[in-house]
Amino acid sequence: MNAYLRARVPDGAFAEAAAFARGAALDWLFVAKAALAVLLTAWLAMRLGLEQPSTAMLTVSIVIHPHSGMVLAKSFYRALGTLVGCLAALAIVGAFAQQSVPFLLAMALWIGLCAGGASLHRNFKSYGFVLAGYTAAIVALPVVNHPQNVFDSAVMRVSEVLLGVFVAGLVSDAIFPQRLGNVLRESIRAQFAGFIVFARESLRGALPRGDLEQAHLRFVREVVQIENQRSSVVFEDAGVRVRSPRMRLLNHAFMAASTSYQSLHHQLNRLQDEAQRPVRERLMALAGELGAELAPVESAPLMGPQAEALTRRLAALRERFPASIAAQRQGLAGRAERLDFDTGAELIGRIVGELHDYAQAYAALASPQAARSPAEVPAPFSRSNDWAGFLIAAARTTATMLAMGAFWLASAWPEGASAMLIATAFSGVMATLPDPLRAVRAMLVGYAAGTLAGLLCSYGVLVRMDGFALLAASLLPFLAIGFYLMARPALAGIGSGYLIAFFSTLPLKNPMTFDALAAINSSLAQAIGVVCAGLAFMLFASASDSPWLQARLLRKLRLQVASVCRLPLAGLRQRFESASRDAAAQIVAHTRAGSAESRSLLAWSLAVQETGHAVIELRKALAATDAPAALRAPIESALAALAMFYADPGHERYRRARERLSAALDEARGHAPVMAPLHLIRLALLDQRSALADFVEPPPQENPHAA
Repeated sequence: MNAYLRARVPDGAFAEAAAFARGAALDWLFVAKAALAVLLTAWLAMRLGLEQPSTAMLTVSIVIHPHSGMVLAKSFYRALGTLVGCLAALAIVGAFAQQSVPFLLAMALWIGLCAGGASLHRNFKSYGFVLAGYTAAIVALPVVNHPQNVFDSAVMRVSEVLLGVFVAGLVSDAIFPQRLGNVLRESIRAQFAGFIVFARESLRGALPRGDLEQAHLRFVREVVQIENQRSSVVFEDAGVRVRSPRMRLLNHAFMAASTSYQSLHHQLNRLQDEAQRPVRERLMALAGELGAELAPVESAPLMGPQAEALTRRLAALRERFPASIAAQRQGLAGRAERLDFDTGAELIGRIVGELHDYAQAYAALASPQAARSPAEVPAPFSRSNDWAGFLIAAARTTATMLAMGAFWLASAWPEGASAMLIATAFSGVMATLPDPLRAVRAMLVGYAAGTLAGLLCSYGVLVRMDGFALLAASLLPFLAIGFYLMARPALAGIGSGYLIAFFSTLPLKNPMTFDALAAINSSLAQAIGVVCAGLAFMLFASASDSPWLQARLLRKLRLQVASVCRLPLAGLRQRFESASRDAAAQIVAHTRAGSAESRSLLAWSLAVQETGHAVIELRKALAATDAPAALRAPIESALAALAMFYADPGHERYRRARERLSAALDEARGHAPVMAPLHLIRLALLDQRSALADFVEPPPQENPHAA
């Protein structure tokens, strides 16, 4: 029977079915754990006499995640944000008790600043900022007319939130835990093996520019993803905390190797003319030597011993590589040919060394018994933030709060506080997303469904039940729907909105009260709050639909080149590699995949990576050699002109940068260490297939190799 099935079922069908079943099982395991955590929290909150068990249950639904490390990280920042928000609420109410207008002004400003702070982070730190603002509103708004109750309100909110945080972390970590540390290790293994195999296969020929752009995009995403995972796993895994410096070192080694690798292919793509064929063939021969050392690497994730063997092979290749370069250089008579060859050979030699460092860092991480690398030092991942985004997020949230607060005061709307609370939460949380308006629409759909589910559960089911067991049985089907939606990435926004509305509608209080009219009014007010948050995003555009903000992000990326031309060399390479990739990741997240804008931004990102890397190598070579002032002056002048061009591209600045680079190359004759990076920078400027193509207008008499 098995043989018959294998003969009739297409190849790979069993593997696909097994993968589907495994994914479905994990989804339902998450649903079961999340529902258990919510029900356990509800029971404890009722036994402890907390005022609003639904708040603790909502906390569980917000922090729960299939991976325990994510739950612990999110719980930590939620607890921290809650405590800070409570302190802010106490301070604001204490300073402006029974003063409605100053109170609302101070509250709106505080929440706006927290929303702006959230926009500066790409991990759960942003969530802590959001909670610091949202909690202040939760604590202060309900007691605005009774300021003497603010302390009791703060204590109750902290108790409810911390109970939800504790139970969610306990259930996630104790019952069939899905360790984020395992995901991080698999990501690192897949990244290492994938890059080595990709490098080996692509060293057989030049990569088309489109393939380079896609590879660059994948590398950027992998770097940022692993850094974000690492920052969350430290809450879950003590071993990861100990080896965190090694992980940072590994990520920086990957960034360095991938940048040099892309620069090499840019150089090979520039040598496609028949006249440059001898240089290209000799460089391909050198690349073939490197590819031969990478050949034993398989596509499966590598372990420590294989990485150590690769490290030894690359170390041996690095020792004999100068002789290979010298042998290939023989027979090149023209000065332009030798300069092109030297530039490409220097890149391949650099790649050999950087792949060696990458493999060594991976071996040290994969094999705990391996000796620590002498170069192993904590290398922080630098973020690239635009303060205009901070100001817009702060202004948007502050304006939303002020507008709704003014309407509340003018109309004496009983449910005005509920609408303000929801608008505050959504304005802060959505500000950290790439496309907040789309997220608000999905959340609104979920909110409508969750409100209907909450009303049905409360007034169609719960009123007929008695005792906690029947309460849990009544809630379970509704919880399963929401958590299953959360488990599906494409429906997670709808699932989050569903659960928020569902728990907000439930009459789970101590004591429980069933007031359908009040529940409907509160639900309508909260829906209005969601709509107001969406209107705020329409009026105050985010980077996803604002060409001005996208242009600012692009300028922030280009300024990375200006920074490497001016800043001190110590730690500059690590800061440039991480900050430029973080900027590129932000830009790509705010543009539609495959669009002309996305391709333009990717092209600029490649140009920034290649040029910035070459500038750092040039400055290192200049610092390591005893160069005369007659050489240093034109190089520094060329770097200053290059920095000005990347800070504000224009034809005149481009012409000035190109001329000064040519002058520096003329002065650099006889100084081999600085010739190759200078030539590479100039070739990048003259590349008519790059983002600089609009500026490349060489006069007829100019020969790109004349220098």
